[in-house]
Amino acid sequence: MNEPTSIQLIKVHEVPGGVHPPENKTQSMQLPLGEVSIPKELVFPLNQHIGTPAIPVVIAGQKVLAGEKIAEAVGALSVPIHASTSGTITAVEDRLLPHTSGMSGPCIVLESDGEHTFTSFEACKDYRQLSSAQIIEKIREAGIAGLGGAGFPTAIKLDPRNTSIDTLILNGTECEPYITADDRLMQDYASDIIEGAKLLAFILGEPKTIIIGIEDNKPDAINAMKVAAEGSDVKIVSFPTKYPSGGEKQLIQILTGKEVPSGKLPATLGIVVQNVATAMMAYRAVRFGETLTWRITTLVGEALTEQRNLKVLLGTPIEHLLNELGFNPNKASRLIMGGPMMGFALPDAYVPIVKTSNCVIAPSHNEMPDQPPAQACIRCGLCAEACPASLLPQQLYWYAKAEEYDRLQNHNLFDCIECGACSYVCPSSIPLVQYYRAAKGTIRQQQQEKIKSDHARQRFEFRQARIERAEAEKEAKRLARKQAAEKAKALAAKKKAEAAKNPETKTAEQAEKVPLDPVAQALAKVKESAQDPAAQKAKLERALASTQSRVEKLQARLNDAEDEQAEKLASQVKQAELRLQDAQKNLDDFSKDKERTEQALPKNEQQETATRADIDDLKPAPAKALDAASAAIERAKAKAEAMASMSEEEKLIDQVASLKKRVAKAEEKLQKAEAENSEHIAAFKTGLSKMQSKLADTQEQLNSLQKEKS
Repeated sequence: MNEPTSIQLIKVHEVPGGVHPPENKTQSMQLPLGEVSIPKELVFPLNQHIGTPAIPVVIAGQKVLAGEKIAEAVGALSVPIHASTSGTITAVEDRLLPHTSGMSGPCIVLESDGEHTFTSFEACKDYRQLSSAQIIEKIREAGIAGLGGAGFPTAIKLDPRNTSIDTLILNGTECEPYITADDRLMQDYASDIIEGAKLLAFILGEPKTIIIGIEDNKPDAINAMKVAAEGSDVKIVSFPTKYPSGGEKQLIQILTGKEVPSGKLPATLGIVVQNVATAMMAYRAVRFGETLTWRITTLVGEALTEQRNLKVLLGTPIEHLLNELGFNPNKASRLIMGGPMMGFALPDAYVPIVKTSNCVIAPSHNEMPDQPPAQACIRCGLCAEACPASLLPQQLYWYAKAEEYDRLQNHNLFDCIECGACSYVCPSSIPLVQYYRAAKGTIRQQQQEKIKSDHARQRFEFRQARIERAEAEKEAKRLARKQAAEKAKALAAKKKAEAAKNPETKTAEQAEKVPLDPVAQALAKVKESAQDPAAQKAKLERALASTQSRVEKLQARLNDAEDEQAEKLASQVKQAELRLQDAQKNLDDFSKDKERTEQALPKNEQQETATRADIDDLKPAPAKALDAASAAIERAKAKAEAMASMSEEEKLIDQVASLKKRVAKAEEKLQKAEAENSEHIAAFKTGLSKMQSKLADTQEQLNSLQKEKS
C-alpha cells in the first residue's frame, strides 16, 4: 500500500555555502497565468539547446502549420525545432540571438497567418505498450530540451546506457530571485507533472525512489503537487529556501545526502534529475503527440505596468511581450533574460523567446542600479564561504586573471555552476563569475584545438610511415635489381674470360643464341631442298594418286547424274583434271630440280665464302664513323673556345648569321612541304615562325648594343 505523500519521509540534508538574496517572487504571482496575442513575426534560432545546432528543413516561401518540424536534429546531442504557429517561412538568415555575447546566428523567420492551425499529432493512450527506446525517440522528436535553463537534450539524460537508476528527482526548486515560472506551472499543471514523473520512471526502469523537490517558499505549489501525487509513489519534499539549492548537484545532496564526484555525472550515483516543466512536456509529447511550441515565462520588473507569468509561443519577440504588459523603456535600467544572479543583459528587445527562456526582467534604475566599479580584492574570504561547490573563488579569480589555465583545472574550475553567489557577497564588486566563464571558454577552445592538433599529428605520422614504407619497398626492389645486375655482369665477365682463352671455340649454348645471317639462311634453304629427295618424290606421287582417284569418282557420278546435276558435275570434273595435270607436272619437275639443286650447291657455297669476305672488308666502317664523330666533337669544342673569346657584339653577329641560315633552310622545307601537300605543313610553319621571332629578337639586341657603342 502506498504511503501518504503528505508525510515527509525523505531526510533533508544541509549543503555548504549559499546566500539569501531578496526573493522578489510575489510581484509576478498576483495574477493567474496569462496568454498573449500571436505576433506577426516569430524568430526561431537553430541553437536553443546545449549541443549541435539543428539544420533547417524548410525554405523561404514554404507554408507550415503549428507543431510542424522546421529544423532537424544533427547527431545525438541535438533536438529538432517546430513552428509554434501556422504561417509562411519568410527567411532563413542571421538574426540577433538571446545570448550574453550579443552575437547573431542562423534563424528561421516565420510570418504568422493569425489562424494558429495545428498539424495532426499522433497520440498514445497507453505508453506502457511501447519500449523505453520508442518513448525516448518520441521525446527527442518532440524537441524536448531541459526547460529549467540549461537546455540539455532530455533524451540523452533518459538514456544512461548501462547504468542502473534507483532515484528520479524532479526539480521544482526555482531558487533564483524573481523567477516564478515553475511555481505557476506546478499550481496549474500539477497532474501533468505527476504523470510526467511516472513516464520518466517507466523509461528509467521503475526506480525505487521518485522525489519532487520544492523550496518551502512555494506553499501553494507544494499543496497542489501533494494533491496530484496522492495515491502514487511520487514523494513531494519541501526544504528550506536558500540560493542556489536548485543546482543539480546541490539538490541531489539536499535530498539524498550524496555528493556527485568532481567531473562525474549524477547517473554514476544511480540518479537522474529533470526539471518539472521538462517532465510535463515529455508527458504531453508521448501521450498527446504534442511538440514543444510553448513554455511559461515570467515577465517582471518595475518598468512593466503589469507583472505576471505568461504562456508564450516559442519564437515570440520579447518586445511583443513587453508591449503587451505596458513596458516603459525610459524607466528600465536594462533588460535581463533569466534571473538576476545567473541571467544576462539583452542587447536588444527584439530577440525571441527560446526553450530556455524562463524569465525576462525589466527592472527600474532603483530596483537594479548599475554595478559599481570593481575594486581590489581585500581577501575577506566571503566568496569561499558562499560557494555551494566548496571551491576557492578567490584563488580561481587570481589564476583566471593571470591566465594560468592548468592551475584553474587543478582547482576544479569546471565544478563551478556559475551561480553568482561569490559575486553577490563580494564587497569589492568584482565580477568573479565573468572571469570564470571566460576562462572556461578559453580552456574549451584550447581543448578543441588540441584535439584537432592531435588528429593532424596522427595523420602526419601515418603519412610519414606510409612514405617510409613505400621508400623501403622501393629500396628493396632497387637492391634486388642491383644484385641481379651484378650477378649477370659477373657471369658475362666469366664467359668473356673463357672466350678470351679459347677464341676459336663457342659453346653449344652460344651457337644457339647467335642468329643466322642472310647468306647462311639462303644457303640453309638450298641445302634443305637437296635433302631427302625420295621423301619429297613420294609426297608428290601421293598427291598425284589422290587427284586421279577424285577425277575417276567425279566421272562416275557424272555418268549417273540427272540432267539437272550434270552441268555442275562436269565443271567439277574439269577442275579436278586441271589439278591432276598440275600434280603430274610437279612430279615431272621434281627430277629436273633435283639435278639443278645438286649442281647449284657448290656454287652457293662459293657465293657464301665470297659474301663473308665482303662483310669482313666492311668491318672498319664503325671505326670510320667513330672518327667522324670525334672530328665533330673537336669542331664543337673549337667553336665553343672561339665563342668564349668573342665579345658580346661578335657573339650576337655570329648568332644572327646562324639564325639566318636556319631560317632559309626552314623556308625551303616549308616550300617543299607545300608543293608536296604534306600533312606536316602546319608544323613547318610553326617552327619557321618561332625561328623568325628568335632572329628578330637577336637582331634587336645587336642593334641596341651597336647604338650604345656609337
